[in-house]
Amino acid sequence: MSLPRLSLSAISKRFDSLWALNRVSLAIPDTAFLALLGPSGCGKTTLLRLIAGLEIPDQGKILFDDQVVAGDGAFVPPEKRGIGMVFQSYALWPTMTVRGNVEFGLKVAGLGARERERRIDDVLEVVGLHGLKDRRPHELSGGQRQRVALARSLAMRPKLILLDEPLANLDAHLREAMLAEFRRIHSLTDATFVFVTHDQDEAMAVATHVAVLDKGCLQQLGTPEDLYHRPASPMVARFIGRGRTLPVRVVGAQEGMNKVMLGEEMLELQGSAPVGDGWLCLHASDLQRVSGRGHLRTELVSQVFQNGAWLSHCLPTEIDGNVLGLPLPERLASGTPINLAISGGWVIERDGSTTTDRVVDVPARMVRAT
Repeated sequence: MSLPRLSLSAISKRFDSLWALNRVSLAIPDTAFLALLGPSGCGKTTLLRLIAGLEIPDQGKILFDDQVVAGDGAFVPPEKRGIGMVFQSYALWPTMTVRGNVEFGLKVAGLGARERERRIDDVLEVVGLHGLKDRRPHELSGGQRQRVALARSLAMRPKLILLDEPLANLDAHLREAMLAEFRRIHSLTDATFVFVTHDQDEAMAVATHVAVLDKGCLQQLGTPEDLYHRPASPMVARFIGRGRTLPVRVVGAQEGMNKVMLGEEMLELQGSAPVGDGWLCLHASDLQRVSGRGHLRTELVSQVFQNGAWLSHCLPTEIDGNVLGLPLPERLASGTPINLAISGGWVIERDGSTTTDRVVDVPARMVRAT
């Protein structure tokens, strides 16, 4: 098994008195597509700049394969890291043609004319701009300019390409088209991509791995499926897929299953929590309105028509909890009682909970949700 192309060990970075990153560690394999995801100010752009060599970590180290490029008294400058970088602003030379923009770095690197021409033709074919190499940036659409910036990086044949919110300046339609292009282009190269975004839909659409950051700390690194179905923290549970959390008491834990008390209701759910206080992490797909008692009593707070249904915001009435959202087929008056059945979810430990190894017997009234 090959070593990860990119690994970070306890990376910290401070600006004045603010810790932008606090002991972030992660490792991804060769040819992965990593998305750095999180709310504004979480540290994702700082992390990208550290990987690029545009900032120096205060603590920790960064390795490309087994070479330390920052930390332990070593620092490899950006131009010697063998990386490509695509900026939010494209950073194209306005007076140069598409061909000239792609060729510029190849000339600086000392490649001969024949090799430059071959690489230009190859990368413009990959990004779908082969017939546009004589145009200048002002003659291109935003999506085409973004492809030129990517082609310029690919032409240098880096093993690591960094993308700093590259879709931020595009409209919604172009963003969707470019996400498909990034997936296609990544599949045609041997490069590892690291993509900064605050938009979880973008991250989930393109990434093989997603690192969720919050307040300078790494909350979770995993596949999009892991983050959605098996969040490791309340922040991830609430951030990914517009999820919600409800407080529960874990009374049994065995073989990846948790027996939990939600108010007076006992459920059996998948989870990783030990016995003690926990969070039940839910998405709209885990909830269904029922005519009977169900597992959770709520009251309708508001509704918004969205995607052909009424997105309904319901507040639990018998336990403390966040507002839950689920689609309903009809419009209802605010204050309408809504009883919900829970068909799935994931249980995690609550901070500060006390745990034991005891697994208690299950009462007679129990619903198994898988």
